[in-house]
Amino acid sequence: MSEWQQGLVLDNLRWNDHLHSLRIEVEGISFSAGQYTRLALEVNGVKVARPYSFVNPPHQQVHEFYFNSVPGGPLSNRLIAMEKGEPILVSSKTAGFLTLDEVPAGRHLWLLATGTAIGPFLSILRAEQPWQRFERVVLSYAVRHQQDLSYLKVLDQIKDSHPNQFTWIPFVSRESVANAMAGRIPAAIDDGSLEDLLDMELDDQTSQVMICGNPEMVKDCISSLKSKGLRKNLRHTPGHITVERYW
Repeated sequence: MSEWQQGLVLDNLRWNDHLHSLRIEVEGISFSAGQYTRLALEVNGVKVARPYSFVNPPHQQVHEFYFNSVPGGPLSNRLIAMEKGEPILVSSKTAGFLTLDEVPAGRHLWLLATGTAIGPFLSILRAEQPWQRFERVVLSYAVRHQQDLSYLKVLDQIKDSHPNQFTWIPFVSRESVANAMAGRIPAAIDDGSLEDLLDMELDDQTSQVMICGNPEMVKDCISSLKSKGLRKNLRHTPGHITVERYW
């Protein structure tokens, strides 16, 4: 089978001026929750491709991708203009290690995300595995402005389905928003305010942490977690911190 499968855009959801989600109908794609693939368009006879995480869980047949338009970006600025019924190429080669198959056992699962990096966590949260493996699941979701918070209805649906297991905490760094923590996730780990809010400890006895976001956030979160005794999770040396980097 060819790597590239032709899909059709079913919907282009516009969250704000720079955040969009594409829902694509395409056959021949299988993946694990948390993984990513590549989308592509032909531009002046050249295939332009970029990696995007699946937002949908594996059991859903329509695939969804959440992305930010990049100034001057050769692909994202074309994706935001796509309309229902237009063709798009989707790679059948999926990849990524931000999956629960890579995460050791623990009581509590912490998901730390910035911006569009919430995508793979939405896929994980809508699968069965986290609810079967962990007593509590926490999502910390950080953005700059309130308008950048997306998929709120989906998060409410997940909360309704797992009221005793799931909590999500929004962080908004550049304006004051009711019911959101101010500042950055690493700072809330350092000063203990995130643990205090949830009445949970981030420690090496109970916690598994998955991180996806901009490089500074990932680096700072790892540093903050290491100061609490948590270790990076490697296949040959199991630990507590599982990371995906796209940059």
